[in-house]
Amino acid sequence: MVLKKIKMMRIGIEAQRLFRPHKHGMDRVVLELIKNLQKIDTQNQYFIFVKPDEDRNVIQSTKNFNIVEIPGRLYPFWEQVELPKFVKEYQCDLLHCTSSTAPLKVESKLITTLHDIIFKEEGILKQLISSASWYQKIGNLYRRFLVNDVVKKSSRLITVSNFEKENIMNTFQLDDQKITTVHNGVHKGFKNCFDKYQKEEIRNKYKLPEQYLFHIGNKEPRKNTKRVLDAFYKLKLTQFKDMILVIIGINEATLNSMLDEMCIPYLLKKDILITAYISDEDLPVIYNLASLFLFPSLREGFGIPIIEAMASGVPVITSNTSSMPEVSGGCAHLIDPTSTEELTKAIIHILSDQEYRERLIGRGLKQSQAFSWAQSAKNVLEIYEQFNN
Repeated sequence: MVLKKIKMMRIGIEAQRLFRPHKHGMDRVVLELIKNLQKIDTQNQYFIFVKPDEDRNVIQSTKNFNIVEIPGRLYPFWEQVELPKFVKEYQCDLLHCTSSTAPLKVESKLITTLHDIIFKEEGILKQLISSASWYQKIGNLYRRFLVNDVVKKSSRLITVSNFEKENIMNTFQLDDQKITTVHNGVHKGFKNCFDKYQKEEIRNKYKLPEQYLFHIGNKEPRKNTKRVLDAFYKLKLTQFKDMILVIIGINEATLNSMLDEMCIPYLLKKDILITAYISDEDLPVIYNLASLFLFPSLREGFGIPIIEAMASGVPVITSNTSSMPEVSGGCAHLIDPTSTEELTKAIIHILSDQEYRERLIGRGLKQSQAFSWAQSAKNVLEIYEQFNN
């Protein structure tokens, strides 16, 4: 039997925002993908296409991984005009675009990660446009304008949950072979064992109380921060009147606006701690110190904070909608995210019942182990190799 020789591929990965200092969800996903591909693939030649920015040390070139900086302009111009030039210059056999859009005139084979199509859904789109900055509005409209053509152009689509796969297949009438689910992972820094000195350092740094509820907020209505505030207000009328709510992701002006809209007394603010962007190094400890993590989002393509919290040994309340039951795997307390009453009752239940709380923690720790960036990278590499001909 003659063994088929495996050809070395020249693979381009679009990672436009990788060097920006304050990274968001999709930035972290591509960062973990690249780091883990570097560990497992020494055969293929990679070209990581990025826009110049401050955080250049976040990833390093290796023997077969080349960081290529493409001069920055507005994202659509960078992606549609500049990126194809570099893909051609570096003779890429394959281009993997990682942020739900892609150049339409690229000559190589194209794989696109379509994290979700929330931006295409009418009700959610109105919320996105009304609450977003001008930059976010342009981005959402750009994705919405381009997505049909990107789906057609792509040789393969990747998405992050089976829920989103079904959603995309139904929306675009796709065959099952066109799209593959590759679940996101959880970084090894999220764990349930920090020494007392680390905990005390972070507690002092962020002025964290002994007990608190933790929520990653956003002025975007989809993240449901207003209902979290409403549930917290109702919680303060119970035996848990001393509980503190810690929110990251919003500023004081946004908090004040939300309290105004909901007619919640400003007096509540003394028990709400908001903090600015938190580093990846500090975030796991902040999860770990929390009494409970609140993630009652209205819609998610995946929901990485769910497994980050579980890996950190924190009980999780999340929603019974979209991808969240799939990701939490029966190991979180699920609620109807449109019901403040359900959220309040769930918080009281978990804070009151230590046995139930410990059960959620144990199940969550086990569930988080099912999500690995190393496995995600292996799955993506298998997809690349399917185009090696």
